[in-house]
Amino acid sequence: MAFQCQRDCYMTEFVTSVVSCCPAELKQEVNGKKETLRGFNVKLQDTILFPEGGGQPDDRGLIGEVPVLRVKRQGPDALHFVASPLEEGQEVRLKVDWDRRFDHMQQHSGQHLITALADKMFGYKTTSWELGHQRSTIELDTPCVTPAQLQELEEAVNEKIRAHLPVSVQLLSVDDPALEKVRSRGLPEDHAGPVRIVSIVGIDENMCCGTHVSNLSHLQVIKLLGTEKGKKNKTNLIFLAGSRVLKYAERSYNTERSLVSLLKTGPDEHVEAVDKLQKSVKLLQKTNLSLLRDLAVLIAQNFRNDPQRGNFFSLHKKEGDNEFMNIIANEINTEETLVFLTVGEEKGPGLFLLAGPSKLVTDTGSQVLELLQGKGAGKNGRFQGKATSMARRGEVEALLRRRCQHGGSQEE
Repeated sequence: MAFQCQRDCYMTEFVTSVVSCCPAELKQEVNGKKETLRGFNVKLQDTILFPEGGGQPDDRGLIGEVPVLRVKRQGPDALHFVASPLEEGQEVRLKVDWDRRFDHMQQHSGQHLITALADKMFGYKTTSWELGHQRSTIELDTPCVTPAQLQELEEAVNEKIRAHLPVSVQLLSVDDPALEKVRSRGLPEDHAGPVRIVSIVGIDENMCCGTHVSNLSHLQVIKLLGTEKGKKNKTNLIFLAGSRVLKYAERSYNTERSLVSLLKTGPDEHVEAVDKLQKSVKLLQKTNLSLLRDLAVLIAQNFRNDPQRGNFFSLHKKEGDNEFMNIIANEINTEETLVFLTVGEEKGPGLFLLAGPSKLVTDTGSQVLELLQGKGAGKNGRFQGKATSMARRGEVEALLRRRCQHGGSQEE
């Protein structure tokens, strides 16, 4: 069947009734963590909330005052996931999140237009597409799209938008011979009912279940941002349509203003200014590394020249890296001296190195890892790695100092 959202993509409110309401679970990702939400799948007599399909995400909206958190298709039906139950037979008013819906309509119709013209102009077939949260991607069956072709394609799609070409929808039976002339990647296995055809007058006819604008002028504008290398010798074309172009322009302008303030140059000089800054930073980093190496040697020499030095050396420094620590360890005779070095924030993450007599290093390495909440490995009298927190560094130093005082023997 065709849902009301497919018959009239511009309808924002709709009265229908609840057919069924069953307990269900929704798996979702929140802040990178997978969660399972318990709720209910609601089946309605009809719906203006589009279930995901055809590369297009699902709609959001309200059933009465109950938020709809997910809509998915199950055969001829749409299941609306909600957190609280609804009464079967109850008459309800649906409201669609129009900003989300219209954005999806612009991106999806934009994809149809780009796909049709890329094929017509260059013979590049679309093999898949993705409607992303911020930008969308069309996978073209070609290893390369040249900058000249990209510009020509962008000019062509925007010319069609300015031509105010109508976009129409028709429903055909599965055995209609007209379907043979329609662009399609096939029907879902559980498809039921008539086949929906979306047509852009004089440009494209495509089998599609998604929501679309009724006229290309509603796309406003399309911007082809560029291409990336795709899988299996294909090319990913990245694009924005409609309001996303306006938001992109606003973000770009705000970024430009910030860079003008930071770099003290006009927009045309930003690339040159950043290039100079990068070269300066690289030179300073090189100089800093050289100074750290010299400092490492001096630290080690100072310890070696101390007649009261003992058999344990410990040092923490905020600035430094693995090379800095290894230089110090190399300069000190670690066959006789246990060396414990750390770099990073005093109570934050960092790096550590434990070097000294092999047995002593092997015996204490796991304890050091535990106290620093770290990961590491070692061999031949060296044990080094990353620490999650340096907060208990003092405890590590005290432990190692005691072990040195006891001649490396295990404390009871």
